[in-house]
Amino acid sequence: MMIDRRLFLGGTLALGAGACIPPDQSPVGRLAAELRLIEAAGNGTLGVEIYDTASGMAVGINRDRRFGHASSFKFSLAALLLQRHAAGLIDADQKVMWAEADMIAHAPFTRERMATGATLRELARAAQITSDNPAANILLRQLGGPAGLTAFWRSIGDEVSRVDRNEPEMNLVPATEFRDTTTPAAMARTVAKLIYGDVLPEAERAELKSWMLATETGLKRVRAGLPKDWVAGDKTGTSGLIGTEYNYIDIGFAEGPKGQPPLTFACYFRARPTEASMQPLGELTLSRVGKVIREFAEPEKGLPLVGKLY
Repeated sequence: MMIDRRLFLGGTLALGAGACIPPDQSPVGRLAAELRLIEAAGNGTLGVEIYDTASGMAVGINRDRRFGHASSFKFSLAALLLQRHAAGLIDADQKVMWAEADMIAHAPFTRERMATGATLRELARAAQITSDNPAANILLRQLGGPAGLTAFWRSIGDEVSRVDRNEPEMNLVPATEFRDTTTPAAMARTVAKLIYGDVLPEAERAELKSWMLATETGLKRVRAGLPKDWVAGDKTGTSGLIGTEYNYIDIGFAEGPKGQPPLTFACYFRARPTEASMQPLGELTLSRVGKVIREFAEPEKGLPLVGKLY
């Protein structure tokens, strides 16, 4: 299967009508050129890594450039809780309470449960699925704070990703910021380790994956560009710095038809504030990456999917 993929990639991928022929005619170069077209149409900076979990093949652009996590860090935070629970280091079903002082913007779960509290597992699920900000901060407090999550990444071989602050301060990540950042290359592989590797036992992997599948905030992003019969889950992030830039993020996994190896992806789009409303453009840009993921997985179809959009 992997040999066939390489052969097909060599002869069938196209850039679309009117596009310049890239100097790199390799399969990776052709797909990277597709991503550059998407970046140009979005009038921003696009960082992407698409990773084949079976072969280790990958394609991307700006793959080693740092981008802010925004809420996408909550995926790894949920994984950290499940890992520590499986190791007997913490009880994920322990119930905790919180106070009004813990409440910040976007609290659909924690506001509703103020009076009764919730288990750490419920908070992790809410942080992943609804992106509840107080839930993330409460979990961080229980798991060693930002340093605890950064140490978790280091323990699984991610030497790049880091978290330095809590919500909402961690969203203040201009292009020159080093704190609270990762790279597409690092995060695509971290997603692969957490969903398909041995960092978590099978039951915890399945639970985390089910939470990603139930996350609806990404339905208009990468998942919107994937075929309807694919199975995909993700975690999104969105942040805006008034007068500077807006960040749209989507990390996750995509599983094509039976027999194809699972793929993971990490996409970061830093947009310039020249549009009246950045949200539709950010979502459209990331949805176009979904079409490149399909080309990467199914090169034998030979469809210039992205080129048709321009």
